[in-house]
Amino acid sequence: MKLTISLWSLVAMACAIGLFPADSSAQTVSGQARAVQATVVTPLGLSTSTLADTGTLSSATDARDASQLSGSVDSLVTAETLHATAIGSSDQVASEASVAGLAVAIGGTSVNAGFAQARATTGNKGVRSATVHDLSINGVPIDASGAANQTIAIPGGTIVINEQTGNVVNALHIVIAGVADVVIASASANAQ
Repeated sequence: MKLTISLWSLVAMACAIGLFPADSSAQTVSGQARAVQATVVTPLGLSTSTLADTGTLSSATDARDASQLSGSVDSLVTAETLHATAIGSSDQVASEASVAGLAVAIGGTSVNAGFAQARATTGNKGVRSATVHDLSINGVPIDASGAANQTIAIPGGTIVINEQTGNVVNALHIVIAGVADVVIASASANAQ
């Protein structure tokens, strides 16, 4: 009995026993987008509400969309044209969220914006950005510079414009200590 072993058989056996590393191009991707997330302190603890939330991508080829013509969270937030998308592929993710006609009222502070959008993408042309138009705080126009993490002090808290932390971008993040934490237009994208 003659044993014939081809070159490809040897390569297959070497891979099976770990002599050659496995293909490292396969990646794990994650992403999510939401138009609004509001966490409010209540007598019973924290209460969190979301509007137009895609949820987390379930696989590398998942695509999710969540849209609403209008939405509100109690008397805290109202917005129009809420939109969120998260799209994955084998090696990259693109997520974005946006709102128009935004009005937020927290602890005596009002925040209004004509439009707010956050975008996060991975890959060769990865982007983390936010756009905010016609922003005003307590009726005073605010210039959203486009710079990451532009912070404005407000009574009892802060507003961060184009907040960037890791793989997450928030167009607006409004915090009043002990009262509420509101994120407007949030997008995350990660590929490993």
